[in-house]
Amino acid sequence: MPRKVLVALVGRPNVGKSTLYNRLVGERRAVTDDIPGTTRDRLFGEFDWRGRLFQVVDTGGIEVYQPKGSCDTAPLAEGSAEFIPQIRAQALTAVQDADIVIMVTDAVSGVTAADEDVAEILRKTQKPVLIAANKADNLSRFSDATDFYALGTGQVFPISAIHGLGVGDLLDAVYAAAEDALPLPDQDAEADAHLKIAIVGRPNVGKSSLLNKLLGEDRVIVSPIAGTTRDAIDTEIRYFGEPVTLIDTAGIRKRGKIEPGVEKFSVVRAMKALERCDVALLVLDAQDGITEQDAHIAGYIMEARRSIVVVVNKWDAVEKEGGTMAAFRDLIANRLNFLPNPPVIFVSALTGQRVHQVLEVAKQVWESRHVRIPTSELNKLVRDAMHIHTPPVRGTRRLKILYASQVAIDPPVLLFHVNDPRLVHFTYKRFLENQIRAAYPFAGTPLILSFRKRDGMDD
Repeated sequence: MPRKVLVALVGRPNVGKSTLYNRLVGERRAVTDDIPGTTRDRLFGEFDWRGRLFQVVDTGGIEVYQPKGSCDTAPLAEGSAEFIPQIRAQALTAVQDADIVIMVTDAVSGVTAADEDVAEILRKTQKPVLIAANKADNLSRFSDATDFYALGTGQVFPISAIHGLGVGDLLDAVYAAAEDALPLPDQDAEADAHLKIAIVGRPNVGKSSLLNKLLGEDRVIVSPIAGTTRDAIDTEIRYFGEPVTLIDTAGIRKRGKIEPGVEKFSVVRAMKALERCDVALLVLDAQDGITEQDAHIAGYIMEARRSIVVVVNKWDAVEKEGGTMAAFRDLIANRLNFLPNPPVIFVSALTGQRVHQVLEVAKQVWESRHVRIPTSELNKLVRDAMHIHTPPVRGTRRLKILYASQVAIDPPVLLFHVNDPRLVHFTYKRFLENQIRAAYPFAGTPLILSFRKRDGMDD
């Protein structure tokens, strides 16, 4: 695949950056709201234009000009004012990392003092800058968009992100800028088949702190206030030369405690992040033990058929005696007994204790998703299991297993050809799984057993 060019969307709050981001990636991944300050962290995605792959990063609004009595900016979302310095720092980091910058403005409001301050920052960069005059939903606003040439940062494109008007012209310009600055390489880029890790858990258990410790930088905003992270944020790193994508997510609350609007969409983002990952790190708070909501989230991971590593955070804050760690492992085994023997790591994102083990264990679990059991070995395991525990009888009929094979990996799927799938009791199914895992642990990975009637097979 062609090299991925990074495009950053920047601008003052509430001009439609997240709406444009959603338009480009083709799905509603960024949380959008009419209240400024909704997008706080950098949010990464991908899109394809004219056969070339681009990465796009959404950012929080750059709030650099807000004197008393100013009418240029609407009130910020509740709880966002204290994050203004961090939001600004995140946006500026995105500009530094980007190959191309799109400054998003509001064609309805026209040029504001806040726009001029953002433009002043962008004029100091050496990156190609394009202006997307958003909300240009009619001919009058299309004409008024030319006023943004006064910012002196680049070519102006009137668009409507919500309706898609003018976005194609903007992307043609992005493509041309990429061709000029970053010609396509001769060799293809790496395939996308690499480890993707989602960091999930209840609010305020230390997910973002763990991500920052793994990265060794303040990649996302960290705050002791529950609910700081609102979007699922992708970061690609190299681990022993191999690509790994880390996905930080909003805390998943109980359904009854999810506030409507922005927080509801944040939870949807977290759930969709599970669909995009291979391995989920379930982060627990060591001080709270295992809550009902922790069990619910673990269930979501299993429903998504993702592998799991349990990360017990804030272990430094726990008073320890002999056997404290073993007791917590037993608690996990009892309260989360539906999990497929997940690895458990006791860490402190604050001090860095044992954090170095997280990626190593996650990679091992990911590799277990791709293990394939030889057909002869699988059938031997099944025959041995049937000798240990005879298949169940239902009425006058006994379950017969003729043949078994592994038909898929990631996650592993085992297909059993039987005389009647209705004779497979869930307890015998679990017995077979346990016997197979004794030889092939598939640690932290769901093992899917499917039973199908063999054609022509009778009692």
